[in-house]
Amino acid sequence: MYIMACFAAPLGIIILLGFINLSAANKDACELYAAVGQNLTLPLAYDGLETSHVLRWTRNNSVIFYRERGRVSVGKPADITATGSLLLTDLQSSSAGAYKGSLLHPNGTLAKTWAGHLCMMDKVSKPQLNYICDFKSKSVHLNCYVASSQGLVFSWAINEKTLPSETKQKLSISLTQLQGEGNFTCSVANKVSKMKSDTVQPTCKSPTPSPPTMLCFTSKTVLAVLAGGAGLIVLLLTIIIVLCCCLRRNKTENRTKTKEELRMLSVSKREPDSLRTEYETVHPIEDFSLLSPEPSPRACYKSVSQPEAQPENKPPQLSTAPEGQKPSPVPKPRTKGPQTPDI
Repeated sequence: MYIMACFAAPLGIIILLGFINLSAANKDACELYAAVGQNLTLPLAYDGLETSHVLRWTRNNSVIFYRERGRVSVGKPADITATGSLLLTDLQSSSAGAYKGSLLHPNGTLAKTWAGHLCMMDKVSKPQLNYICDFKSKSVHLNCYVASSQGLVFSWAINEKTLPSETKQKLSISLTQLQGEGNFTCSVANKVSKMKSDTVQPTCKSPTPSPPTMLCFTSKTVLAVLAGGAGLIVLLLTIIIVLCCCLRRNKTENRTKTKEELRMLSVSKREPDSLRTEYETVHPIEDFSLLSPEPSPRACYKSVSQPEAQPENKPPQLSTAPEGQKPSPVPKPRTKGPQTPDI
């Protein structure tokens, strides 16, 4: 039993400390909220406050105001109202914390207390309202845009009438509801501030119907096919140009080779003719008498016998044959056998 009692005492202390920490955590919850630059009054609200009372205010257990018998030793007299409430002006982020006010009677007994935790927050910025017309779903989507939407409360209004069921950042309205004129606004708020957007009147005009797609294909598919066809045509043209260049080069090479072969053949055929020409040049034919017709034997006989009949006064005629050329031989007349006289 003694051992159990020894363990029970520390256990009770631990449980007590847990309850104390839990109560402190609950006290740390924010009862008041304020934005930077705002003014705030922490209410003590004691109607029978007199100068004889002792008034003390603390923040995070540090005394920020103390008045006893009408004399202020900490703080300024203007920081307290006539009912003992604390006035906080031009709050900053460092102003957050646990505040406590205590009022004592002149005899030292407690008259009234107040405690609360103050949390500082930033003011919300003005929202921007924009919309998108969705003709597929036949609706318009509105968006209440803010830089940071965490911890904010959204509200919507159409023609200055609040829509109580719409508390989200986005709102969708069917196009049939927009047949009349509708002016939309959205508002964002937190615990310390609230801002409202400008009024927006959505105008959604149905677009002109697009022409039917070819063979029930989408425009993207048709564009892809056209692009592929264009690429194939360019490739074929490139191949054809390359083949034409190759064929032209081959023809040029064949033509050059053929000309070279013909030139070599002409040179080979020309060599014997040149040799024969050289031979004819070196050994010209000097006997031109062969070109003249051969005279008959009777003419030759007459030409030989004519000098005998020439007169003695005339000099003999010289031969007209060119110098250096031998006269053609005179053929001898045929000798016939002795003719027997006719008896």
